[in-house]
Amino acid sequence: MAEQNAYSGAVDQEVRAYIYSLASALGGTGLDEDGRYALGDDASAVLKDIKRWLKLYDEKLNRYDVARCLAEANVFKGDLLEILSLWPEDDRQGKLMGKMALSCMEIMVPLTWPIEKNEMQMTASHYCHAPYLQLAQIGYKREILEHPSTAILRTAIRIALPSIALPISERSQRDEGIIRLVLYFLRNVAMISAPANLPVEWNENEVSRAATIAAFQAQDVFTLLLTIASNIGEDFNTQDVVVLELLFHIVKGIDAEKLFMEDEELHQKNSKELKGLMLKEAAMLQGYAKNAPTRHNRFGTMIWVKRDNERVSTVSGQDVLMDGQHALSKMDQSKKWNKPKQRKKEQRTTNHFDLPTPLNKNSKKFLRSFVEDFLDSGFNPLFAHLRRAIERDADRVLESHQQQFLYLIGWFLQAERMRKASKKRQLDKQGVLDSVAEVDSYSLVASVLNQETFILLNKQMQEWLDHKQWLELDAAMRCFTQILLTVQEMSLSPIDEDQEIADNIQNRIFYEETTHDRVISILRNYKDQNFSYLDACTDLAHVFLRLLEQYSKGNIDLQVRSRQRARRKKAAKTAESDIQADQQDSEAEDEVDVQRLSKERKFDFKRFAAKFVTQPCVNTFVTFTTYYKDLTDEQLKRAHRYFYRVAFKQEMSVMLLRLDIVSLFYRMIKGPDGMNTASSIFNEWKELAKQVFRKLIKQMQERPGLAVELLFSKLSSTAFYLEHGYEKEAIVSTSRAPPGLEVKGSLSVADQIAVVVASLSTNDMNHIVFAENAILAAASERKAWEASNEAKVGDAEGNATLQVESPPSPVIVLKPDNEARRIALFKNARLRLLLKLAGLECVGDTDDSHAPWQFPSQLSSTELQTTADIIATNRRNPRENWGEDNSVPAEDMLQRKYTSQAPAVDFGLSDDDDLEDLIAEAQALPRNTMTTRKHPSQPKKTRKRKSIDDDDDATSLPDEDAIKDRRKARLLADIAKRRKIKSSEFVHDSDEEDDEARDTAFFSNEEAHRIGQARKIMEMLRAEQSQRTKSQDKSKSRKKQKLDEAEKENATPADSSGENDDVSTSSPRSRHFALASSDNEQDTPLSSQVEAAAAAKNASSTGLPFAEESENEYVVMEIDGAGQDPVISKAVATDVADEITEDDVSDLETVPRKGHVSRRRIAILDDSEDE
Repeated sequence: MAEQNAYSGAVDQEVRAYIYSLASALGGTGLDEDGRYALGDDASAVLKDIKRWLKLYDEKLNRYDVARCLAEANVFKGDLLEILSLWPEDDRQGKLMGKMALSCMEIMVPLTWPIEKNEMQMTASHYCHAPYLQLAQIGYKREILEHPSTAILRTAIRIALPSIALPISERSQRDEGIIRLVLYFLRNVAMISAPANLPVEWNENEVSRAATIAAFQAQDVFTLLLTIASNIGEDFNTQDVVVLELLFHIVKGIDAEKLFMEDEELHQKNSKELKGLMLKEAAMLQGYAKNAPTRHNRFGTMIWVKRDNERVSTVSGQDVLMDGQHALSKMDQSKKWNKPKQRKKEQRTTNHFDLPTPLNKNSKKFLRSFVEDFLDSGFNPLFAHLRRAIERDADRVLESHQQQFLYLIGWFLQAERMRKASKKRQLDKQGVLDSVAEVDSYSLVASVLNQETFILLNKQMQEWLDHKQWLELDAAMRCFTQILLTVQEMSLSPIDEDQEIADNIQNRIFYEETTHDRVISILRNYKDQNFSYLDACTDLAHVFLRLLEQYSKGNIDLQVRSRQRARRKKAAKTAESDIQADQQDSEAEDEVDVQRLSKERKFDFKRFAAKFVTQPCVNTFVTFTTYYKDLTDEQLKRAHRYFYRVAFKQEMSVMLLRLDIVSLFYRMIKGPDGMNTASSIFNEWKELAKQVFRKLIKQMQERPGLAVELLFSKLSSTAFYLEHGYEKEAIVSTSRAPPGLEVKGSLSVADQIAVVVASLSTNDMNHIVFAENAILAAASERKAWEASNEAKVGDAEGNATLQVESPPSPVIVLKPDNEARRIALFKNARLRLLLKLAGLECVGDTDDSHAPWQFPSQLSSTELQTTADIIATNRRNPRENWGEDNSVPAEDMLQRKYTSQAPAVDFGLSDDDDLEDLIAEAQALPRNTMTTRKHPSQPKKTRKRKSIDDDDDATSLPDEDAIKDRRKARLLADIAKRRKIKSSEFVHDSDEEDDEARDTAFFSNEEAHRIGQARKIMEMLRAEQSQRTKSQDKSKSRKKQKLDEAEKENATPADSSGENDDVSTSSPRSRHFALASSDNEQDTPLSSQVEAAAAAKNASSTGLPFAEESENEYVVMEIDGAGQDPVISKAVATDVADEITEDDVSDLETVPRKGHVSRRRIAILDDSEDE
């Protein structure tokens, strides 16, 4: 009573009087009722008044005064629960008690509502009443779970049964409200827990999670949850979030692995944990016993420790007498660093899930049965419905529901894996093989293993990471980790469908590079969050890295979609042509937007794993390892695998060579307060520490500078140098210059400058001014130099002894006025064209952004001044339209300048559509790989015969149609020739076949054909020889007659000019060639051979070759000697008047003959039009 009076001043006395009077009028225990509770005359109205007070006073004024008065008056236990106990299960009194029970429920729900207020919402009334009400709610829960006469939870469910029985189409808003009211009451009962900072007067086990689960099982609450969850979306719509909260507060903090263990397995695990705790305690006591005080400790001990600069520190305790190290260690322990701490944001404690919750045997059995039934019937409908509600941002979905949704996904996925593992262990004990046993599929949890869930998960993780909502991000990381582990189990399933689904899920998860970067960012950005967050982020990084490595090894061609930042120019007001779209203008002068571009690239795991070797990531795992005394073997193994990957797989052991990390490893192995030596992971840690110390000693010897770096964290460049002994080569990406432009048509230089200035005047007027000023400055400087040079020359002319040569004018370098201009000189194609037209030259590599522009020596000051005047004139009055009818804009007068490159096959360039198909067909055909004679580097000078019609057609040029027709004909001829070429892929290697009969027939046929050809050639040679002898005799007689006439006219002796025309066969020219043809003759190769053979008869006496000229080909026939067959060769000279030597003939085919020795050499080349 004294306690209540202490708080009486916090509640308005008038409010207190009203509430107490209502409590008295509600009812009470009467003697005439044998001690049973009796309702008051106006109990129904009193319940409505209490409800009205709670709503209009407490909720509206944000106070707890009415709730405090009701708790002090014991209304909840003494009245409301007693009224519910009066409602018999076989309600024969009509609907009166049902209405009374509903009125009681409307008061019980706000009284049991969790008290959650942040600091911004807390008032003086909250600080005053919240502790008292929290203890009162513990009493409410205890009375609900352990009511002596009535099952209160079952009675609450009975209130909602009439509404639940109605079809969803016939339910009213009141029915939906009643169902939600009962569910909220059950949620409140599950949420209420004993506060850690308040004393409790009764046993905490009475309100523990185990007691709640047992009551839910006994009073059919789990049955109600399974009914609603399995029919969600069909018979229930708005109740999904309440069921979600109820499930969250039932299973949070419960170890799913222990839940599905059998009693024997659980007993062994608990015994192992107890043994480990006892070993830890023994190790702690052993370490303490080393420094335990002696029996003389009552005298006390204090010593002085001398430090540098004669400074003295005092240390007390007898343990410091052992050695100096203990004294220094005790000094270090006494040091305290009062690090300034920022005020942390207060988080809601009701959604914390990191505290482990123990269960007894019965509650574990009840919860396991419920979880199995829920996975079989209600998991997929409920979570699919919740995901859709979260995606469309339904009004009933709160921010806390997203966290609970992801946490429950992870928990139930782990439960499903543990259930399968437990079932497999039971089958192994029974001796049933996996092939015989029926394997369950993962279809029971398929609703959370789809792309929609992954998108929602990634979205929420990124959002919570950006807003630094660590508790929510913790739940998301646990969910993601369990999804990865479930997918791994699916990939090992004997069911083919599960394996395909697992492969598809892994491909979807690992396809997004943003997911990779997010995992790295979470690990790298850890700062001072709680241990649960640290455990979750390290576990996620460990699982993700391990599964990605395994998946990338099985999928060598794994592709990932990376998103990169790109710069996009704003769209111009007028539409640009395709040519302008190809031009790369100056990015420094344009306004840019940033957008995300996606592209696929091949995944490199080694490159990805290197991102985990940064110093922030190492610091996160080091912080995690500092809790080694409290970590399980699985957690220690996780940290060990990471450090092993850093030191040996990634070969970056220098990242671990820091004093605090080295000291941690030493302390873990050697102590004091080291790891438990009986741990299964101790030997692996011992080996890791030994190898790290070896690397430290070795690198200290190789690079003494590491002694300083031990004190600091390692940068990436420093770490690479310390690890490898040389600097890392930086790969600098260089940009290329834009393609060159040119002005269409055959305009003069002045007009071309006018076009470029007009195109630049729209957006780049400052570039025109810069170019004009630079040219004027160069003209002035060049003019001054010319005047000085003229003066020197004048002085030299006056002094005859002085000889002065006029040197070339110095080169003037164009200097950009700022960085943006320098970039424009490299990127702006129009500005570069303007400078080229002005006569400037770009020196150096064209793709070098720092390549200078200069005014060459040959540009005079007059030319520069003229160019500047042209630019100035067009800058003031730009001519926007060009062309014959002034209809072409200046920008359209520019086109890309194509550089000529030697194509693989020259088909000729044509704009006709019919040639495109021919070019495509020619490119598809195989190339002629026949080796031809290489053209000389410098063509020989030749002298061509002049045709009769040369005088008439000398000035005429072929028109464009004729050129196109000629090119088309050449292209068709080339296609026809190449169609006959067989690729070496499809040529059958018949040389390896051995068929003697076929070879004999082949050579016999060839010999007969060769003899026949030789006979025909000899006959034609004889006939042609007789004709040539007659014609030569006639020619000699005519020449002799002309000489006689000339001698008579001149009356002086003279050499016969005919000697040069009738060349003897012994002259050097006759030894090689005798030209006997005309340009108008069209000889086939056979006719050329015939005529050449006839001419060869005249040279048979010397056995020397001679040549026959035709339009395209020149035939060389060599007579080896009398009685031998001629050797026919074809070659091409660079011109008609050239002499063809023996070196110009290419030996392409040598055919052996039977019975005599000879050679046959043939080389065919066309002297067609140069393409």
